[in-house]
Amino acid sequence: MSQEKIDIYKKIMGSYPTGVTIVTSTAPDGKPVGLTVNSFASVSLNPLMVLWCIDHRVSTLEAFKQAEGYAVHILAADQKDACWAFAGKEPDRFSKVEWSMSPRNLPIISGAMGVLECKTVQRIEAGDHTILLGEVVELQKFDKEPMLYFRQNVGAVPEGWGKTS
Repeated sequence: MSQEKIDIYKKIMGSYPTGVTIVTSTAPDGKPVGLTVNSFASVSLNPLMVLWCIDHRVSTLEAFKQAEGYAVHILAADQKDACWAFAGKEPDRFSKVEWSMSPRNLPIISGAMGVLECKTVQRIEAGDHTILLGEVVELQKFDKEPMLYFRQNVGAVPEGWGKTS
């Protein structure tokens, strides 16, 4: 694939508004791991299932591939600092947020709009990414506005969107 096509692809996909998540898990050594992800989607209602994709170049790839589960945090509009902390190369990302361990041994970040705790059910190799398919085993929703990603920026959903009269 030519670099020109890759650059065009990135511009197209970067102009496709998406939600923003942080996915967390526990590495085999017991340490929390996490990263910012916008390649996340709902898959099924029965059973409740979601998927997300992880780049093969990410330092925590093996931890996530070996994990029995993970937590998906649907970020709130006011969590920009957490979003960028988990998107960067900072090794101690969890020092930048308030968090606690769930009964399923998953790191849960405070302040999200929603949290989905998942049991990993399938891993699918796809190009330079691995797709992780998970069954939702626990979920929480909080009264917060979600964060959007659009053209390398994150922020709140624009005023008036999604309002019904």
